[in-house]
Amino acid sequence: MRKKRRQEHSNHERWLVSYADFITLLFAFFVVLYSSAQVDQRKVGKLAVAIQTAFQQMGVFEAPSTTPNVVKEPPAFLMLPTEKDAAQLKALERLGSRTGATDPHQAYRPDMAQMRQELNASLAEEIQAHTVAVTPTKEGIVVSLRELGFFDSGSIALHPSAMQTLERFVRVVGPMGARVRIEGHTDNIPIHNGRFDSNWELSTSRATEIIKLFISRYGMAPERLSASGYGEYYPVASNATSEGRALNRRVDLVILNSDANSSLPLPQIISGGSGDRGEQP
Repeated sequence: MRKKRRQEHSNHERWLVSYADFITLLFAFFVVLYSSAQVDQRKVGKLAVAIQTAFQQMGVFEAPSTTPNVVKEPPAFLMLPTEKDAAQLKALERLGSRTGATDPHQAYRPDMAQMRQELNASLAEEIQAHTVAVTPTKEGIVVSLRELGFFDSGSIALHPSAMQTLERFVRVVGPMGARVRIEGHTDNIPIHNGRFDSNWELSTSRATEIIKLFISRYGMAPERLSASGYGEYYPVASNATSEGRALNRRVDLVILNSDANSSLPLPQIISGGSGDRGEQP
């Protein structure tokens, strides 16, 4: 007698295998996303701290009372810095270590009131001796170096005692990040010696001599400096007297209140008083 074939039972739960595979892949996918998000937060936190430190050292921002939240880094054996990360951090450290290393085309306005106060305190001895004058103007602060205390007549060689004055000037202005225009000025007495044929040449040479000193001796960034020679054409006093001519023989260190190109000083009509630089109280 022929045996009856047993009827096979159909399995309706095969979909569970595909579903389990799908759930496993989905779980792995979200684990990868979560891990990537945590790494990005750590990098952003480190970058924020580095940028903040750099700008604080440059004097652009005041030091805040709180520090930005940074995701706690895992142990060193779980996440080691790459060579690219180390190079970026070193670049930011170099940026912060430079005094006032700002983009010359980017507007920047330092604290002029604080700078004026520090200059008055640092140069108090010279101000009292009337060899230096600190004057606020529309475009910034003018520190006038009188020829009597800094140069011999008709010469560009600085007196040895002038070095200490210039060093104190750089200590105040250097960390502030402001641009400085050095202007040479003379009286209206024509000059004729073996080196200079005109007051134009003397005034320009004195300005560039101070620029070379600022760069080579005190390490100021060259892009922050500019030189101008105005000869006898922008006096601050009357050339009719010896006292007025002595005031006109000077080098002005003009600390600009922004990185925008400032205009030249306006021509002045002198009647024995101070010039028309737009002085502010």
